[in-house]
Amino acid sequence: MAQSLPLPKSDIELTEWRAVASMIDHTLLKPESTREQVRALCQEAIHFGFASVFVHPCHVALAADLVCGMSVKAGTPIGFPQGATLSSVKQFEASEVLRLGAGELDMVINLAALKSGDTSLVESDIRGVVEVAHGADVLLKVILETALLTRPEKILACQLSQAAGADFVKTSTGLVGGATVEDVALLRSIVGSRAGVKASGGIRTLSELTAMARAGASRIGTSSAVNIMRELQAPMLP
Repeated sequence: MAQSLPLPKSDIELTEWRAVASMIDHTLLKPESTREQVRALCQEAIHFGFASVFVHPCHVALAADLVCGMSVKAGTPIGFPQGATLSSVKQFEASEVLRLGAGELDMVINLAALKSGDTSLVESDIRGVVEVAHGADVLLKVILETALLTRPEKILACQLSQAAGADFVKTSTGLVGGATVEDVALLRSIVGSRAGVKASGGIRTLSELTAMARAGASRIGTSSAVNIMRELQAPMLP
């Protein structure tokens, strides 16, 4: 899928709040999240110009309606949070949320298959969702859950994701460990400029976001986006 894949931001770019906002997936994936919270999330994303909002599949239709006509996309995870659902189920889930208006998808890799050395299953699992997403001209990111992987497994997961046609590799769901600068740098070194790298999990401050961007992240997933923007804009206030 053709797209622009920005490499790490320069220090100058990171001082411009609009550039930072355009890197952020504004996330609300708590199991108890409400429709009112989704409405607030979408309003915040529109106000700051975030890349997307990420909500549970049950909230996709609402989010898609709220951001319709804006630059913000409605995103949702597939096979969340464990990645252990059947490939056919992941494909069906992807097609259903796309029908409801999803504009980006983050799928969880089949960790059990990866750990078992079943590379064919891992790749075909990803490819099935890639084909559904790309059929709708939508980006597909693959969540690797790096905290559970060895270094060789992280490298292999990146290679399989690329072979399957994924647009991004992503560090974490945020529920098991989180993003590290070392992992982001490793993922970027494997995918190069051929795919994006999304850092997600435990990124709560501007300094943490900056470190991830300098390591090679081209997208940041965080539930602390508003606080990060306020921190960035604080020196500009009178």
